[in-house]
Amino acid sequence: MSKKIDVVVIGGGYAGVMAANRLTQRDDVAVTVINPRSAFVPRLRLHQLVGGTHDAVVDYTEVLAEGVRLVVDSVTRIDAAGRSVTLAEGGTVGYDYLVYAVGSGSAGSRVPGVDEFAYPIATLEAAQRLRSVLYDTPTTAAVTVVGGGPTGIETAAELAEQGRAVTLVCGGVVGPYLHPRARRTARKYLAKLGITVLEGPDAAVTAVTRDAVELGDGRTLASRVTIWATGFGVPDLAVTSGLSTDATGRLRTDETLTSVDDERIVAAGDSAAPSDLPFRMSAYAAGCLGAHAADTVLNRIAGERPAPIDLSFPAMCISFGRGAGIFQLGHKDDTAMPLYFSGLAGKKLKEFSCAASVEHLVNEARKPGSHHWPKDGKHRPQLLREQRGGAPVAAEPAV
Repeated sequence: MSKKIDVVVIGGGYAGVMAANRLTQRDDVAVTVINPRSAFVPRLRLHQLVGGTHDAVVDYTEVLAEGVRLVVDSVTRIDAAGRSVTLAEGGTVGYDYLVYAVGSGSAGSRVPGVDEFAYPIATLEAAQRLRSVLYDTPTTAAVTVVGGGPTGIETAAELAEQGRAVTLVCGGVVGPYLHPRARRTARKYLAKLGITVLEGPDAAVTAVTRDAVELGDGRTLASRVTIWATGFGVPDLAVTSGLSTDATGRLRTDETLTSVDDERIVAAGDSAAPSDLPFRMSAYAAGCLGAHAADTVLNRIAGERPAPIDLSFPAMCISFGRGAGIFQLGHKDDTAMPLYFSGLAGKKLKEFSCAASVEHLVNEARKPGSHHWPKDGKHRPQLLREQRGGAPVAAEPAV
């Protein structure tokens, strides 16, 4: 019996699970997923976990293809030369190909007091901790949510719907992706929920203390619980393993998602930086990039030339508690259209999107190779031409 081709996937999020499922198209490929948790975390639900309306976990037996091996552990180092990864609990796992899908977590902050007194929400453990803290905090206590993106907005809305006194603070504009018309609707929903919104440069947070938040214009807000939702950062595994990364630590790849250092390593999801032009961090992008990463690996196994990534962004959605939502339609270049759905229609479309993000994984597990995504063919090449000063775009680096 011939030896199977071993593919190790680091990370069991949207990108890692999609890649692992898609790789099962070949009977001669053995797929191992290494993930620190024993359950899949649909991160689109973490704000609901904080608000107590969803547990934000799904059993891997529901989303991972039969035959994929799951190792519950963390990878501490990648040995590209030896084609193996070192596990936190001891031992190593060898590979023929590696899919780097470590995802993202809370971004670091230089604002004094954030690490000591603010609560992040980017991971399951962080959201569970925050939920526990809020459970022990009176409903009348002041809560401050820092961050005007989807995570900040959705978390503020979930808590305000419970009757909590919530202030949403943002140093820029709330809902920066939204079309101005949709942004006005978002502010109306936040006001209806009783949320105080402070936005603009004067509202930039300069310090966090145990019971307060200090702003750029000198104001001090009383805050019993301060929630930090200002963005995402990536793990430093690639950096500490000596692989090439961008300034934020994403693994640098070509347009096929292949590492610029090693064609046996392919990246997907939030931790990938193709051509130093990473896609917006999102569950949608992660699933599509996971599928493309798997295709790249399968192409290489078959001795075929991998294709460059092609991905467009049709929409972005935000929930405002359980009663309303905004489903913002977008151009293929990931900019907002004037058209959006709001209210009950927006809520239903948002819920559909959350459910679909998991259903795509389930479908790929049952029928590997079936996942398809919207493509553009124009926007990405144009960005690359601008980045390279008009030089021709190559699918892969010269070897």
